[in-house]
Amino acid sequence: MDFEFTEEQKMFQTMVRDFVDQEIAPMAARWEEEERFPYDVWKEMAALGICGVALPREYGGNGGGKTLFCIATEEIARGSAGLAVAYLVGCGVAMENIVRYGTEEQKSNYVPRCCNGEIAYFALTEAVGGSDVALMQTRYTKEGDYYLLNGTKLFITNGEESSFGVVYATKNTSLGYRGISCFIVEKSSPCFSVGKKEKKTGQHCSSTTELVFDNCRIPVANRVGEERRGFRMALEAIDASRISIGAQALGIAEAAYDAAVAYAKERKAFGKSLAQMQAIQWMISDMATDIDASRLLIYKAAWLQEQGKPFVKEAAMAKLFATEASSRVCHKAVQIFGGYGYSRDFAVERYARDQRVTEIYEGTSEMQRWAIARHTLGTK
Repeated sequence: MDFEFTEEQKMFQTMVRDFVDQEIAPMAARWEEEERFPYDVWKEMAALGICGVALPREYGGNGGGKTLFCIATEEIARGSAGLAVAYLVGCGVAMENIVRYGTEEQKSNYVPRCCNGEIAYFALTEAVGGSDVALMQTRYTKEGDYYLLNGTKLFITNGEESSFGVVYATKNTSLGYRGISCFIVEKSSPCFSVGKKEKKTGQHCSSTTELVFDNCRIPVANRVGEERRGFRMALEAIDASRISIGAQALGIAEAAYDAAVAYAKERKAFGKSLAQMQAIQWMISDMATDIDASRLLIYKAAWLQEQGKPFVKEAAMAKLFATEASSRVCHKAVQIFGGYGYSRDFAVERYARDQRVTEIYEGTSEMQRWAIARHTLGTK
């Protein structure tokens, strides 16, 4: 059993970590306050090969696989959780079906665009159906060489920043899961607009919006995979992305932990540092254990996916544990900082806000428990 990253992975981790420390972490609080997406930093990430690290070499990517993608997500999240979610959606789940099921023309067009810094969205969720995709109301009809899309998607990451993405729509609402297909839709498509921008608790530098389709006309060539196979494709993309969400939560937890350890060493109370107090030592011990256990689950799931082995249960375990562990770590970090931890002058307040949604998107903790139980017990 080898728990070490390869030399290539270590070098990549060091490169991304240095970039985050220099270009992301110092600016993250300002981006959050201004609710501003850092396009210039994203372009630098693309130039360094971070955006295309897990995408196929034959289309301009680095072919690095899930482990390198999780390393990048974890490190980016240490600096900015909002930028990390834009990354794991735009370069991860939004590209998953294109890479796996796209035509040669689709891959040759969209993979290089992602590698070069264009941002993608993943549009599945609607007001009537988040976890239950069968309730989908966005519909498509075929007219000659085009499809017409009608409906509204909700809570879409990268809604403002993206230039293209994948949309899931149903042929007929009465068909439930069996009616769903997947389409690539350019933001420039006629009768496609960005709707309401959500006012979120955290991750402010990344937009979360509605996407509105009103007889939006797209070429038949933009359908991804077989018609009415979209539900299975969406689940496959989300299953893989759950590992990335775990890595994002891990990065947030690491940032909170590092801040808490540094503060505990320098803060004095009752004639000694907080780090000398048993209550604080126990908090730090629990935080370190949660972080280590999260890392093991995440990179085990990533390894299984790379090896082509079953990984869905392990991905659900990684997301469930890492996101809830991140909550515990961030809670303790705020507690160690005391009143300062509730002030926006200190980053741990932001980490606690940013962490919360990791237990919700890409499948709630309750859905992860259901997935784990289903695979463990062999039930449906």
